[in-house]
Amino acid sequence: QVQLVESGGGLVQAGGSLRLSCAASGRIFSIDAMGWYRQAPGKQRELVAGITSGGSTNYADSVKGRFTISRDNAKNTVYLQMNSLKPEDTAVYYCNADTSTVWATGVTRRTDWGQGTQVYVSS
Repeated sequence: QVQLVESGGGLVQAGGSLRLSCAASGRIFSIDAMGWYRQAPGKQRELVAGITSGGSTNYADSVKGRFTISRDNAKNTVYLQMNSLKPEDTAVYYCNADTSTVWATGVTRRTDWGQGTQVYVSS
């Protein structure tokens, strides 16, 4: 009942920038935390950045000072601005969101994931 759609990935040279977007839609009452994860070939999925509904943020050490996460609560959208990109940032980037849905029988909470968007940074 909730869909997350990412966009903005692509190919960029080292030192360049990309901006990822992730829009949530569907039967949504509220969204708590939202985040970006990435998974490189042969590696586990890792947290890149997270943001609460109040705007508090956290980042992986590897991206601090280069990436910025933000969100537009009115649009149910989270963004990831990526600057000074490095080849080691190459990965599939996934967004997720902790959503609440109201039903006649009560409220359900779940974590939803997008389908992923590829980021490739050439050296």
